[in-house]
Amino acid sequence: MFWAVQGMAAELSTGAMVIDQIRASGEKISMLVANNNATFTKKATGRITFTCNDGHLIKEAIEKTIATGEGQTFWMKSEGVNEQGVVVSTFNFEWTVRNKVKA
Repeated sequence: MFWAVQGMAAELSTGAMVIDQIRASGEKISMLVANNNATFTKKATGRITFTCNDGHLIKEAIEKTIATGEGQTFWMKSEGVNEQGVVVSTFNFEWTVRNKVKA
């Protein structure tokens, strides 16, 4: 599987959580990927499932940008696993959030 396809799926597994928590905050907050990197450990064939367990990092960053108006950054990791349960790739995304109202 081409690396760009994996990257899009990995980003979605992190970004969907950011979007969800921004909506839950009720504030006007912008979000952007500022940086990313990836490691490929095995050829990706078949169905690859991407999972991110870093959702807990988002709330603190949102609370800080609401309180201060300053942009906040945090890194989230997404792992791609094949149908045999083997990790084939790991992506890291540096997300930035900023309260649009106080900026």
